[in-house]
Amino acid sequence: MLRRRLSTLVVLVALAAGCVYAATPYARAASLIVRGAHLGGRIEALATERSYAVDARPVHTVPTRHGDIPARFYVPAKTVGYPVIVIPGIHSAGIEEGRLTGLSQQLAATGLTVMTIALPDLQAYRITPAATDTIEDAVTWLAGQETYAPDGRVGIVGISFAGGLSIAAAGRPAIRNKLAYVMSFGGHGDLPRVMRYLVTGEETPVAGVTLHPPHDYGVGVILHGLADRGVVPADQVAALREGITIFLLGSQQTVLEPDLAVKTFARARDYEKILPEPSRTYLHYVNERDTKKLGVVLLPFLDQLAADDPSLSPDRAPSVPAAPVYLLHGVEDTVVPAVESALLADYLRNRGADVHLLLSGLITHAEVSKNIPVGETVKLVSFWASVLRQ
Repeated sequence: MLRRRLSTLVVLVALAAGCVYAATPYARAASLIVRGAHLGGRIEALATERSYAVDARPVHTVPTRHGDIPARFYVPAKTVGYPVIVIPGIHSAGIEEGRLTGLSQQLAATGLTVMTIALPDLQAYRITPAATDTIEDAVTWLAGQETYAPDGRVGIVGISFAGGLSIAAAGRPAIRNKLAYVMSFGGHGDLPRVMRYLVTGEETPVAGVTLHPPHDYGVGVILHGLADRGVVPADQVAALREGITIFLLGSQQTVLEPDLAVKTFARARDYEKILPEPSRTYLHYVNERDTKKLGVVLLPFLDQLAADDPSLSPDRAPSVPAAPVYLLHGVEDTVVPAVESALLADYLRNRGADVHLLLSGLITHAEVSKNIPVGETVKLVSFWASVLRQ
């Protein structure tokens, strides 16, 4: 309780800092964190008072080389700083995903014009070069909209796997000079390394960073992607993927709709019973969250994901971003482990990039915790203030 009170005091001081709110990145960052963590009470009321009204616009489309994609603007009553593209990770709901809409609203309330986009392949549980192309094309489009980007530059905030893809895209010649910054929120540095971690639990060690067992969601996504690569007979692929999709939907619902998630997981278990072998066994592993047994099945097929394509990993991309790079990662992340951001920071710095890294105990996998120790609060406020200062 004392730590909670101290952290609240720190936030209150930050919110009070400066005479003009819009010109105070620390105050804006503190307000963002308080509202994002839903602390409630007077502290959240004060943070809300210090924020801007937001107009969530109707869905529009953005043209890309792979077809039009859905997007939505969140426009603050007063704009401070560059517009930013916010991109979700592997989630079927795309721009309608609840945590994404919440983050976008809160970022816009700090004064940023936000445009969310959905990457169709990630919505379909695939990580392909088309996703990186789509990010590049979306940046080009928004940077060309004088109403939102008068000087032709924008920021990117990529969440989970979209974080690593965003940094890979940011180094491409067509958009290097169109970016004010790029941020990876729980993203990867090397996709093959993360895929191997998810099926084996093994990662490159980094001093001071603890590795945790992999999350079942990521392993389920890998099985979904490898189903047609010989893991099961061809006539079982569609049905197995349907069962995995039901389970993954339940996992998504757990965060914001736990009661509905219980029903969805039950549906996945019922679906398991109608499958032939070996699909029945593999879906059983998924339903039981048995990542070890699933890992043994998937490891021999892992190379068939083509995850080593340079466009899918920022530490394999031909060039690094010219804009500042921000890496934010939860220390206990079990979908993409925190060592990924630590390793990526070293890689980018060694190649001359301007990198800002924070491994935070306040972050899970792309979420802010309500339990806010004072030291961690100061670090997170400082990190976001640096982003908002751009």
